[in-house]
Amino acid sequence: MSQPSTLNYQEEGRRLLTVLYGTLSALKLYPVENETVQQALSELHTLIERIVKVDGSAEVRVVGDFFFLNETRLRLDLSNFATFGAFATALQAHGIAAVDVLPGIERREWAPFMSMLLRKPSTESPFEGFMERFASAPVQHIVLRSATAPVQDIVLRSATDVEKPGEEENFTATKRTYAQSVKVAKDVLGDMRMGKAVTVRKVKRAVQTIVDQVLSNESSMVAMTTLRDFDEYTFTHCVNVAIFSVIIGQRLGLDRLQLYELGLGALFHDVGKQRLDIDVINKPGSLTDAERADFREHPTEGLLILFDMHGFADIPYRQMLMAYEHHMKIDLTGYPPNRRPREPTLFTRIVAVADSFDAGTSVRSYQYTAWPPDAVLQEMRDNPKRGLDTLLVKVLITATGVYPVGTLVILDTHELALVAQVNKDPALLHRPIVRVISDPVGLSLSEPKTLDLAESDPATGAPRNQIIKTTDPQKYGIRVSDYLIP
Repeated sequence: MSQPSTLNYQEEGRRLLTVLYGTLSALKLYPVENETVQQALSELHTLIERIVKVDGSAEVRVVGDFFFLNETRLRLDLSNFATFGAFATALQAHGIAAVDVLPGIERREWAPFMSMLLRKPSTESPFEGFMERFASAPVQHIVLRSATAPVQDIVLRSATDVEKPGEEENFTATKRTYAQSVKVAKDVLGDMRMGKAVTVRKVKRAVQTIVDQVLSNESSMVAMTTLRDFDEYTFTHCVNVAIFSVIIGQRLGLDRLQLYELGLGALFHDVGKQRLDIDVINKPGSLTDAERADFREHPTEGLLILFDMHGFADIPYRQMLMAYEHHMKIDLTGYPPNRRPREPTLFTRIVAVADSFDAGTSVRSYQYTAWPPDAVLQEMRDNPKRGLDTLLVKVLITATGVYPVGTLVILDTHELALVAQVNKDPALLHRPIVRVISDPVGLSLSEPKTLDLAESDPATGAPRNQIIKTTDPQKYGIRVSDYLIP
């Protein structure tokens, strides 16, 4: 089979990250002669060889939190951001900024190099110590560059250009926070399901970081919630609910400690589901009466789990109430049933709003089509059967706008556009900043263009562009995060 004349750098780079991570993981667990290790090394060599054949070499460079393949910066999604972190950490520990693979690379050169990355670095001069060992290794076609070496200007061939100084760095820091938070949620909830002890400290750190990012860069954190992954829904949902809860809380004037308490409860709001049958949680059709009764026990189970959980300085009463009450509804017609009059706490009502919004805009096992975000907000605000605190729904709308970030819209020019940012003027929440991604006949633009729908035509005073209606990204095969997250 002939080799391609050009490379899809984004696709090849993401695959390379996965293979590098897999090879390091295999070498950690097994001796080099193990079949799993050998298979990983073969896959790595085949992939690198293909890149070298097309481009003449393969340079992997790590600059801060950015990853480059032959000077193309990769856009990392939720899944490969964590794998990038593992490989980047291994390089940075040894003071390595770049790995350049030359033509003629042989498969046998990979095992010693990758094994050396797993060794403990020298304490005083990591790069010099690594190179001293590397010089005696049977590696001829791998050239390493120190993190302190001069770095030439980098040409970004990314699909998304940076529009403002510092914007890319902000997105990268936020993406790292989001990816790490989802990983923590996955690890903790997975441990609970298997009956293992849970490290609460990791969860506390994740929530503190979420609060910090929301306070410093709210718009980027909202954009991260578009990284919805069907297979990771349980974990991304917990993190998204925490993000939206903290956003609502800070707009209500809660202080940092209160936001932390709120975020912690939001992250744990569905923890009781870990005691349910996984087939019931993921059932695509309607639940039987018995399954529905079991499902409605998850708030009570969540309260009991948190009560028994070790690692809190004090009993987490607020978090227990958030887990227990978040499906009760304002008029108490939800579940669990109540024998005495009560009023769900403010924190619980916030979590209920955040939970409803993220659930309504996500694809789940029993919801194959997500609602448009604006329709979800309208339903939450106007339908009393939802049992939500409408004041808090309105607070969420002030943060998300009438058309939340990630909404696919059709403009009066018949162009398709994605809402990229909420207009900061409260009177213009219905006129967001959008990223136009197709022309009037539906052809994708090579470079999306940004429009501020609040801008008016000086001659007429009328808006230059308006939204006609919202539509479903799945209908057009659009992955929202590809256009909103660099």
